[in-house]
Amino acid sequence: MACGKGITMLLRSNPYKTLERALGYRFRNRDLLEKALVHPSYRYETDGVDEDNQRLEFLGDAVLGMLAAAHLFDAHPDKPEGGLTMLRSQVTSGKALAGIGEAMGLGECLRMGKGEERSGGRRRASNLADAVEALIGASWIDGGMKAAEKVFRQLILPAVEGLGGDVAAGNPKGMLQELCQSHWKCSPTYTLLATEGPAHEALFTVEVRLPDDSAWTGQGAGKRAAETAAARSALDSLAQSAV
Repeated sequence: MACGKGITMLLRSNPYKTLERALGYRFRNRDLLEKALVHPSYRYETDGVDEDNQRLEFLGDAVLGMLAAAHLFDAHPDKPEGGLTMLRSQVTSGKALAGIGEAMGLGECLRMGKGEERSGGRRRASNLADAVEALIGASWIDGGMKAAEKVFRQLILPAVEGLGGDVAAGNPKGMLQELCQSHWKCSPTYTLLATEGPAHEALFTVEVRLPDDSAWTGQGAGKRAAETAAARSALDSLAQSAV
């Protein structure tokens, strides 16, 4: 991406062509695009820079959630609320957004402080995810919902269309964590209920409890395996019900 040559490129007349092409949207107000790329560390270290991308990130998070919900509602007419919520949590998760940001080379476009850059800030998942949300927020301010929809279709929709099947596959604990963070802004809690049998072949029973006080149990040959089983039970149940 053209941004890869650093801040100097960002200050030229139109260094954003490649980025805007990746977004599928051309900004009318380039100041909004620039602001979406300002990491808080850059504002702290640079005189005359009064704003960073955090407010745009806040707005973009809400716009992204609405667009993802609307698309999933239409695309999955038979899926209950719980299943839709889990799909939305997957596609709007920090991990998913960071992957999108990495794929488009967004890290090289960010303005950040020297310390943040030295510590790997251009590759940091949270920075990439925040910037993707900030760009969505900036597009909404610049061109309204139609603009935000263009960015959503270009960046996010391919990931949405790739969803399906077993939403708990691979990493049930991570998926349940993302769901709780998205829905309640906190984490599930795991409690060891019992350990049965001799040490070399013990069977562990673990309970996972969500912030709404719903709970499921799982068993496994180790505590971690039991936690994974409990998380999978929770996800399987939630996918068939309202969250």
